[in-house]
Amino acid sequence: MIEVVGLVKRYGRTPVLRGVDLRVRRGRVTAIVGPNGAGKTTLIKAILGLARPDGGRIAVDGVPLDGGVDYRARIGYMPQIARFPENLSGAELLALLADLRRGGGSGAVAPDEELVERFRLRAQLDQPLRTLSGGTRQKVNAVMAFLFHPDLLFLDEPTAGLDPVASSILKDKVLAERAGGRTFVLTSHIMSELEELADDVAFMLDGRVRFCGPLEELKRATRQANLERAIAQMMTQEAA
Repeated sequence: MIEVVGLVKRYGRTPVLRGVDLRVRRGRVTAIVGPNGAGKTTLIKAILGLARPDGGRIAVDGVPLDGGVDYRARIGYMPQIARFPENLSGAELLALLADLRRGGGSGAVAPDEELVERFRLRAQLDQPLRTLSGGTRQKVNAVMAFLFHPDLLFLDEPTAGLDPVASSILKDKVLAERAGGRTFVLTSHIMSELEELADDVAFMLDGRVRFCGPLEELKRATRQANLERAIAQMMTQEAA
């Protein structure tokens, strides 16, 4: 579904992405892992069109990204820290997003509000967003990502700030939507969480992808029983 070839990105004279090659397969969950500063967030921003690469190419379903924005209508994005209009309530924000989507010609498909019910958010949505707790704001963030039935979802540290019940609900949602054919790209520092969800792993270090393939293949290659141990071994090998 996504193909990234030779992607380069610099901020000033500082290289952040140094020729990234990545393939995200349709209907699977791909985890992008690596230490802080590896380039994970910059890579995701480049795919989303929020950062302009200095070289290389990105294609979604075989169509190169050339500055157009229409493809974004098929994407759901859950950033690690969402920035909300603080003067609006959650309900007003969701209504605003629905109006913008209709204004963009995307039709009148009923929004996916399953997480509103499962998180028991209905009452909190009437309150100003500025008054909500961090965990509740993260729930609203998750609702927004799934709202318009996207084909492709990017979830950046999705369970950060969620209690165990809400975290389990969100992970169940990811697995159910994956079973329905949707594609996910996840980042998280919680390796056990990624191991529970991911089909494929892209390991990044120093602005390059050092491994991209099935999770089980990574564990076999490193002779480790779980993802955390496998990533730790790859980081140790690269540092040697």
